[in-house]
Amino acid sequence: MSARAQSLGAHTRRNPSLLRDPLQLNIPLQTHNQDDEKEPPLSGAEKFQRFVWNPKTKQFLGRTGGSWSKILLFYFIFYAALAILVAICMWTFLQLLDARQPKWQLESSIIGTNPGLGFRPMPPEVASSVIWYKGNDPGSYQFWVKELSKFLTVYKRDGNIAGATQNFHNCNFKLPTPAGKVCDVDISAWGPCVEDNHFAYHKSTPCVFLKLNKIFGWKPEFYNSSDSLPSEMPDDLKDHIKNMTAFDKNFLNMVWVSCQGENPADRENLGPVQYMPYQGFPGYYFPYTNQEGYLSPLVAVHLQRPKTGMLINMECRAWARNIMYDRHEAMGAVHIELMIE
Repeated sequence: MSARAQSLGAHTRRNPSLLRDPLQLNIPLQTHNQDDEKEPPLSGAEKFQRFVWNPKTKQFLGRTGGSWSKILLFYFIFYAALAILVAICMWTFLQLLDARQPKWQLESSIIGTNPGLGFRPMPPEVASSVIWYKGNDPGSYQFWVKELSKFLTVYKRDGNIAGATQNFHNCNFKLPTPAGKVCDVDISAWGPCVEDNHFAYHKSTPCVFLKLNKIFGWKPEFYNSSDSLPSEMPDDLKDHIKNMTAFDKNFLNMVWVSCQGENPADRENLGPVQYMPYQGFPGYYFPYTNQEGYLSPLVAVHLQRPKTGMLINMECRAWARNIMYDRHEAMGAVHIELMIE
């Protein structure tokens, strides 16, 4: 006999009335509750439906309506406060900026004080510097002609449009630029290097345009004497400077440029070179101070008789006292490869 039965028997002997009223035993009666029955196992789709909406607990995606209201209110307040904070920071930041000039300039800026020299037309591949085409194939050289035409669009003047030229001034070394004006760059009279002549690409004597990258506030330091030119400057450029300055000393205020083959074979294959309008960038275009309508000065380099069927490596270099030169770092110069078939 179990211990519980023995205890119950002893209890009833001491209380015989319990035999007459078994309810006084306080024995819990097992009742049948339909809700306690285990639900049949649910399939995966049914579990997902139950997760999306549980009709028993009134939960949507595991949360009741009250829970969703609280969490949505929290995130609304959180992101609203975050947006206000960002707006205040941006407004404060914009108050410290000048719309006309950068805060950090020249030595204090990332760009620095050494302007890069660029050329056009640029090859379609970003990392390439090769100008390659077939001189007798219009479909081959038209790409380069279109690229140059697109680049020179901002330099073109439309006389039919009122006010198209009112902000430009025909500058020279003797007359300073009037206030509110910028120096014009007239590309219409650059001989063979004009669009009507296909920039001479169809004659296998192509034109390449050079430009200095703009640096706010940068002023070139010119070679102020033809007797103090650097020893590494090409002899033909030295002779050109002496001839120009003998005619007019103002031409000393020029950022000179030279283009030549990188090695003796390239120099021989490159042939004679013509520069338009000058063999350099006149000093009256500088400094650049974000003037309205400002145009970077250009030098058109006409390769008059390059040899065909050969790859020619050409280097164009800018010359000023404060333009540092490093061929390997591409400082102060630009490398161009030319292949005409």
